[in-house]
Amino acid sequence: MGHESGIDGHLHAFCKPFLFRLAACIVFISLTAAWMTGTENSGSVYPIGAETVMTGLTPAPGQTMFAEFNINYTAHSLLNGQGQSAVPGFKLSVSGFAPKITHNWGVPLLGGTLVSWAAVPVLYEWVRTPAGANATMGFSNAVVGTDIGYNRGNWHWWYGFDVALPAPVYHKGGPINIGQHNFATAPSGAITYLPHHGRTEISSRLQYYINYTDHATQYQSGNEFLWEYVAMQNVTKKLALGANGYFYQQTTGDRLLGVICAGGNQGRDLAIGPEVRYELGHMVLIAKFYRDTLVENRPVGNEFWFELAVPLSHPHPKQQAQRLSQLN
Repeated sequence: MGHESGIDGHLHAFCKPFLFRLAACIVFISLTAAWMTGTENSGSVYPIGAETVMTGLTPAPGQTMFAEFNINYTAHSLLNGQGQSAVPGFKLSVSGFAPKITHNWGVPLLGGTLVSWAAVPVLYEWVRTPAGANATMGFSNAVVGTDIGYNRGNWHWWYGFDVALPAPVYHKGGPINIGQHNFATAPSGAITYLPHHGRTEISSRLQYYINYTDHATQYQSGNEFLWEYVAMQNVTKKLALGANGYFYQQTTGDRLLGVICAGGNQGRDLAIGPEVRYELGHMVLIAKFYRDTLVENRPVGNEFWFELAVPLSHPHPKQQAQRLSQLN
C-alpha cells in the first residue's frame, strides 16, 4: 500500500489505459471462485449464501455438529458497474461441496460459551469467454472461526472472528484458478429468533471481510460487507417453508500496487429465493434457490443449494431438557 507515494504519477498514468485492460483480462480469462464465482476483483473468499439456516444457534456445550454444503451455480452474464454485460458470450458453471465441523468447547467466556468451526470447500469450475473455454477442480478457500455463543429463551446469537486462508493451489497467469489467493479476516455475528415454540424462525448473519494483498500478483481486493437472512415457518412438525437470501456489497475499491484501478470494480449483489427445511430423525435437510438481482461488477445467474446438518454427539438428556425449556 505504500507504493503510491514514490511512483504516484507514473502509476496513475499507467493505470488508466493499461490496468483497466488488465482488470478486464482478469475478469474475462482468470475467473476464480470462493465456492461460487469471481476473480480477485469480482469474487470473495467467503461463499455468501451458504449460511441461512438457524445461523444464530450453536451446538450445546461439549457437542459437535457436522454440516455439508452443496452448490450448483450457473451464470450467463458478467455485468459491469452500470449493470450491463461486460463480456460477450460469457458463461460460467460451478459445482462444489464443503464439509463444516462446529464444536462448542463448553468453556464459559463473557457470559457465553466458546465455539470454533472450520469449513473446507472443493469446487469444479467451467468458464467460457471470448478467449475460449477452461475448466478446473480443486480446493478453494478454507475458512475457520472462533465465536462466543449465547442462548436466552427464544433468542440465540453469537459473535466472533473468521479467518479465510488462500486457496492451496494457484497458477499465476493460468487460464483459471480455484479460489482467491489471499488471506482475509472478518468480524462476524449472527442472531436467530425462534418464537411460537420454535415453529417460526427469523435469522440474520453479518460479516465484514478485510482482504489482504495477493503477493503473487500484488492485487488487493476491496473490503466486503455480507448479510445473509432467512424467515421460515413450520407447516408440519418436520417441514418448514420460507424465504432466504443475501446482500453483498464491496465497500472499498480494488488496488494494484497500492493504486485503485478499473474504478475500484466494487461488486454488489442482492439475492433472494425460497428455502425448504425438513427434519429427518436427528438430521436436518435443506434445499434452497437464489436469483441474483441488482448486480454490479459480478456474474449474474442462479444458484441451487442442498445442505444437511447432523450432530456427531448428542447432549445429555438434562442438557437437552434445559435447551428445550428455553424455547417454551
